[in-house]
Amino acid sequence: MFNDIGALELVTIVVLGILVFGPDKLPKVIQDVTGFIRKVRAFSDSAKHDIRSELGPEFKDFEFEDLNPKTFIRKQLTENEDLKEIRTSFDLRKELSDVSDAVKSSEAGAAPAAPAAAATPAVTGPDLLKKPATPAPDERSRFDADAT
Repeated sequence: MFNDIGALELVTIVVLGILVFGPDKLPKVIQDVTGFIRKVRAFSDSAKHDIRSELGPEFKDFEFEDLNPKTFIRKQLTENEDLKEIRTSFDLRKELSDVSDAVKSSEAGAAPAAPAAAATPAVTGPDLLKKPATPAPDERSRFDADAT
């Protein structure tokens, strides 16, 4: 549970505990916290035991960690015999080389395609999506005229 706490974090927690609770009350607070953690663990263990006993003997190998989706999927992928057979029979490199060979042969056999610019109609007039660098004098708005 606390495996990822380093030495610096532990020292920081102790210093904050001393500052918040004072050196007189700190041992009592630590005893209360550890007692609470023990009660929570005991409650959790008894709940797991009750659930296992209620499920019956067909779920004797049941682990609560298997309910984690990542663990469940990993377990199913490694233990399923049909998936193992598919995985061993499927060669990704061979499949990719077959697809690339097919694409290369279809490109070599096909006539060169017409350029995309020839397929689109020619645009006449100004490009309305681009803003002109400086507007023409007759295109200025009345706000631009007031500013100059």
